[in-house]
Order: sequence, then structure tokens, then C-alpha cells
Amino acid sequence: HAAVPGLPLASSRVLPGIVLRRDFAAYCPTDGELRALLVTEPLRPALTAPGVEFVVDSEGQYQASLRWITKRTEALMKHLQSNNVKLLLSSVKQEDIVIYYAKLYGVSVVECLSSEETALISEITGVSPYVPFGDNMDREITETAVVTFCQPLLLVSKRCVHIGFASVCAFQPHCLILCGPVDGVNEQHAAALQEAFTMLQQLFKTVDH
Repeated sequence: HAAVPGLPLASSRVLPGIVLRRDFAAYCPTDGELRALLVTEPLRPALTAPGVEFVVDSEGQYQASLRWITKRTEALMKHLQSNNVKLLLSSVKQEDIVIYYAKLYGVSVVECLSSEETALISEITGVSPYVPFGDNMDREITETAVVTFCQPLLLVSKRCVHIGFASVCAFQPHCLILCGPVDGVNEQHAAALQEAFTMLQQLFKTVDH
């Protein structure tokens, strides 16, 4: 659920999909279904592997290294575009150069997903996080999830991301927008609803058995 203080309870509603309580780092509107990619590491390539020292002997070498990083980042974004990836869901904050090329190639970006959100998206879609910069970056990207819609959502003054996923299991995610005058009332309502769903789960387990 997403709790929204400052609104009457009657404003509460159920929305299909999931609501992420953060704004887009980059937003490129698109119509219809699109492909999404889940990542858990920075997409700006590192010059060396972890624990390996990288020595730069001159300003020229340093600038050449920066150019290599820029070209590699752009190549990755072009690769995403060629695989029809229009949404990047990242558990880490991406660097400015990644956001720049994402906007340039029409890829929306949502950053700083929690581990719970990442796990939920994986469960809904059946996809694992994508690992870039392997031996062959030109291979077809198969770790994509189908997104039925992706749009901004304004909850009072808070900009959020509203995403609908094509689920690979019977579970169809929905989000409860829970409104109330103050946070305390919302917390009480959320706790009551959670208890009600727990009771229903126990009831249906009994019936199944």
C-alpha cells in the first residue's frame, strides 16, 4: 500500500500494478506495452575490476579513459534501444552519463529500488537482474519484463511511478492508495487491512485442506 496523509478516507482507491514512492530519474513517454530491464549495478563501466589498481600516467590517458567510458555507456544504451527496452529499473543510483544517454535513446529510468521492490518485481515477472558488460554485449537481451503501462502518478505533492506488469504467475499485483487525515490513522487502517487479509489467508488454507 501507499499511505497518503492529508486527504479524506473516501479518496482511497485500488490501482492495478505497483506504485514506487519515487520520481523518474528520466521519463520518456511511450504508448502501449514496453520492455523493462531490472539492474542491480551501475551501468557506467568501470575501468578496472574490483581490487585492481588502475594507473594513469598522463592527462591524455585519463581523457582517453573517459572517452572509452562514454562510448561504452552510449553503446549499451543503443543496445537496449535495439532490444526494445524502454524502461530501466535500477536498485542503485546511476551516474549522470547513464541518465543522459537514457534520455537520448528513449529509455525511462527509475532508481534506488529497495531490495523488497526488486524481489517483488522478479517474482511478478520471472526475470533476473541483467548483468551488462559481459564478453558479448551484442547478444540479444532475454531478461526483459513486459510492462503494460508506465506513467507518473502524483499523490498530493509526492511524484511517484505507477507501473503495470504482465505477470507470469497467478498473482496480479495491485496497490492500495490509503488516504487519511494523518499518518497515525493511515497506519491503523493499514494494520487492520493486513489483519483482515491474514485472516482470509488462514480461512482459505483451511478450506483447501
